[in-house]
Amino acid sequence: MSDVVRTEYADGIAVITLDRPEARNAVTRAVSEGVAAALDELDARDDLAVGIITGAGGTFCAGMDLKGFLAGERPGIEGRGFAGITEAPPRKPLIAAVEGYALAGGCEVVLACDLVVAAENARFGLPEVKRGLVAAAGGLLRLPQRVPYQVAMELALTGGFLPAPKAHAYGLVNRLTAPGGALSGALELAREVAANGPLAVQVSKQVIAGAPAWPAGEAADRQRALVEPVFASQDAKEGARAFAEKRPPRWTGR
Repeated sequence: MSDVVRTEYADGIAVITLDRPEARNAVTRAVSEGVAAALDELDARDDLAVGIITGAGGTFCAGMDLKGFLAGERPGIEGRGFAGITEAPPRKPLIAAVEGYALAGGCEVVLACDLVVAAENARFGLPEVKRGLVAAAGGLLRLPQRVPYQVAMELALTGGFLPAPKAHAYGLVNRLTAPGGALSGALELAREVAANGPLAVQVSKQVIAGAPAWPAGEAADRQRALVEPVFASQDAKEGARAFAEKRPPRWTGR
């Protein structure tokens, strides 16, 4: 287990916690390696259906560790990106549970997740321009897909903050909670996801995430290639059987 990233597993859910509260969970190379390892385990284990990433000490993540940057450290991992996630999100769904600030690279980690639960007093932002830097870990690419163009442009050019209620109104945040309740809210959402057929969940994520880049004339064929194995799976038969027998399904992931 990493000294700066904690992982806990229960009920099909992996909780990954950035654990540098004294530095507002700023990302170092060690943090990136710890997150990458945790995401690999999430994808590899059949008993895990969904992950949650959060931060210790009331802050999600303040971005890159600038002291490490000045010392010549770059916290990205080749092929994985910043924090071990921004270029290669996991195959299984990942929920960001946000308290406090999700800034710079921390906001980019949130944007690499599939679902977001945030405390009402949380704040998001890409303040890199204030430090002469650029939000190059996916922020400039993903933010305009999640909020209106002008909002994304203002955040990127001014380095200002986006309060969680506004982020929720724009659709960036799925669910708001009272301060201190983001992880509990994320666990509730994760349990709803984990109750469903794992193959169906993973393929649904794959289609939604991949479809915007598919050529229009190929979209139906590409989707068909992904979903047909799900319809032919044991889980599909189990889902129908459980419905007919009025009982909870027993998924096997096969």
